[in-house]
Amino acid sequence: MLTVKGLNTEYPSQKGPPVKAAQDVTFEVPAGKFFTLLGPSGCGKTTTLRSIAGLERPVGGEIVVNGRTVYSSEKKIFIPPNQRNFGMVFQSYAIWPHMTVFANAAFPLEVRKTKMTAQEIREKVMRVLSAVALEQYADREATKLSGGQQQRLALARALVMEPELLLLDEPLSNLDAKLRDRMRFELKRIQRELGLTTIYVTHDQGEALALSHEIAVMNEGRIVQVGTPREIYEHPRTKFVADFIGTTNFIDGTVLGMDTATGRWNVRTPAGDMLVHAVQTLAPNMAVTVSIRPEDVEVFEEAAPAGSGLNTTSGMVDQKVFLGDFVDFQIKIGEFTLLSRAHPSMRTPIGDKIHVRMNPEKCVAIPDISSARNAA
Repeated sequence: MLTVKGLNTEYPSQKGPPVKAAQDVTFEVPAGKFFTLLGPSGCGKTTTLRSIAGLERPVGGEIVVNGRTVYSSEKKIFIPPNQRNFGMVFQSYAIWPHMTVFANAAFPLEVRKTKMTAQEIREKVMRVLSAVALEQYADREATKLSGGQQQRLALARALVMEPELLLLDEPLSNLDAKLRDRMRFELKRIQRELGLTTIYVTHDQGEALALSHEIAVMNEGRIVQVGTPREIYEHPRTKFVADFIGTTNFIDGTVLGMDTATGRWNVRTPAGDMLVHAVQTLAPNMAVTVSIRPEDVEVFEEAAPAGSGLNTTSGMVDQKVFLGDFVDFQIKIGEFTLLSRAHPSMRTPIGDKIHVRMNPEKCVAIPDISSARNAA
């Protein structure tokens, strides 16, 4: 298990105060789980990972792995990175070009303080190369591997030490799109089969959703939401999270009050009055932004089928784009434009009327920060 409490890491600045790269970062990862730090460039995710690895020295907080404190500002503990028994794979892989695949994977065992026999090293290395499907390339020069194979070799070199914690810093970013998709499955399989507690850093939302048991979304050095991929995607707590994870519609509105019949909040918007779901508590007259994913905006050529407590309206097809397995519609509702992602069998021409239906559970009201403060 990994526990990070109140982690703060700063970098000196040539002009002015130090740069606060990670601020009050707190999260917990159960043993054997895949946890992702997700966010845009410069949000502090890599700094947080490097602080866990011991490659950066934080200025405050605590890091505990399986009951062992590896960093504590209060207790003045800082375990050097080479004594933490963590495996790390970098974005660049850092493969040694003059060595074979076997020699690359064996190197950490050959330089460790506790010496092993040549036979013990060989057994351990071949077991790890087998786990990443590289055993048949053991004698090949590392430079003659493909990009995906080099990525798996870097992973094997991290795994051979049987680390307590596996740290991955955007390891798939140098691969082409198809290989990246394949490697997601490989990573997930290896992590599951070996039961490794894994911390993964990426700015790719698809990667985070596909790989993780849990995701921490970061922005400006802070964690803004932690949850399962489904929770993060379907119930964002902030406008930043909703906008950063995938594509969404934002509809500004004002809370009218609670609808007692459905237990949903009633919100007045340019697309009409809507019943919505809310993660946080709302209040009448509060300004909110309603987020709804395009795939949750259902469209019909006939009037939308009647349904108790569902949001229905109609508009005009303003634009549409065929993308093979789906069609994106831009629907004009008064002055407002709504994006819908529909099955390709939906062929309503541009300029024609179209009917819309939205499930209130999928319409998430996010309070405007200033409005929420005034209500409080």
